Amino acid sequence: MVYSARKTAPEPRVHDGYEWLYVLSGQVRLALDGTEHVIEPGEAAEFDTRLPHSISATAAGPAEVLSIFSAAGERFHTRLT
Repeated sequence: MVYSARKTAPEPRVHDGYEWLYVLSGQVRLALDGTEHVIEPGEAAEFDTRLPHSISATAAGPAEVLSIFSAAGERFHTRLT
């Protein structure tokens, strides 16, 4: 996904599920349950989407993100073998 630059975060929303995101480029603003986090390239976040949340790029410019969403609400785990 590519998020356009924004000066402010969109209104938070809630829904069933679980989301994992990895920032490829730019800066991502993750507003999660009343706290705002800035996620840089190479960093990841995972969260329960039943918490109020919004995702957007910062005002610095667009951001490209790899995102996986599970409507069933299952957590994601990466395994290296």
